Amino acid sequence: MSKPYILGLTGSIGMGKSAVAAMFRALGVPVFDADAEVHALQRPGGGLLPAIEAAFPGTTGPAGVDRAKLGALVFGDAEKLGTLEAIVHPAVAARRDDFLARNAAAPLVVFDIPLLFEKGTTRVDGVAVVSAPAEVQRARVLARPGMTAEKFEHILDLQVPDSEKRSRADFVIETGTTLEQSRAAVRALVERLASGE
Repeated sequence: MSKPYILGLTGSIGMGKSAVAAMFRALGVPVFDADAEVHALQRPGGGLLPAIEAAFPGTTGPAGVDRAKLGALVFGDAEKLGTLEAIVHPAVAARRDDFLARNAAAPLVVFDIPLLFEKGTTRVDGVAVVSAPAEVQRARVLARPGMTAEKFEHILDLQVPDSEKRSRADFVIETGTTLEQSRAAVRALVERLASGE
């Protein structure tokens, strides 16, 4: 087995992936958060601002990328989304390579990638899917500020269904249970993978 073991962590919206990523971190496992890296590259002084402004004039300013304005431009427009991804993805990949180099001695690292199955561009040794019952997911997502049932349905339409993610996963971490049960599942998985089983 290669060292470190690279575990891809994914899950549909509202499944508790961020909470599970935090559980890995709490156990000392290095976690690469793709979304956080995108935010860093798009905040004031971020490396992607000039390219994004050139491709989408008026979407950046002193506060970095205006995510609402940029989102409104690319949401539902495959060509514009492709343009944005061609700017963002190589930069995130470079940061991921740096992260791997810094953590080369770790027995296990986690790549937290929301669209791992949808984009399929990242090499991992195994995939853990974070999952909860549909009614739990729906309640969590609709409790978010600004979320509507229509928005939620549209997001679900863009994502690989949870049932398919579960069937394609090497490991499933249930979050429709108590936090302690989820923590125990993460701990068991870390012990198993870090020991090279």
